[in-house]
Amino acid sequence: MLNDFKAFIARGNVIDLAVAVIVGASFNNIVTSLVNDMIMPVVGALLGKLDFSNFFLPLSPAVTATSLAAAREQGAVLAYGSFLTAVINFLILAWIIFLLVKGINKLRASVERNKQEAPAAPPPEDIQLLSEIRDLLRANPITKSD
Repeated sequence: MLNDFKAFIARGNVIDLAVAVIVGASFNNIVTSLVNDMIMPVVGALLGKLDFSNFFLPLSPAVTATSLAAAREQGAVLAYGSFLTAVINFLILAWIIFLLVKGINKLRASVERNKQEAPAAPPPEDIQLLSEIRDLLRANPITKSD
């Protein structure tokens, strides 16, 4: 069982997946910053508020605060601004991954097309001469007469 586990871990797919998870987690910080620091302030300004992540709906009459952090301390709130930010994060990340996969597929297709278009290298001169001799012998077989 231990050998099977070692073989499973050593397979390239598992290692590729581990690398992808680590890179994806790091990339998440970049996308979060892009959305929170660059996109959402513009969207918030267009909607008349400066901080889109502070959009919330109080679920308790005790909530009177204007910021999400303070409102959460006062009672239950529906933080739809945070949810919309997370959805936009996801959509941006999905779009970037889509573009990356599309680009990689296009690159692979280009490489495959170049491989198919490349003419086969001619055989070495000695092999070519031997092939000609073989073809001549087939065309004019030598018969032995007793």
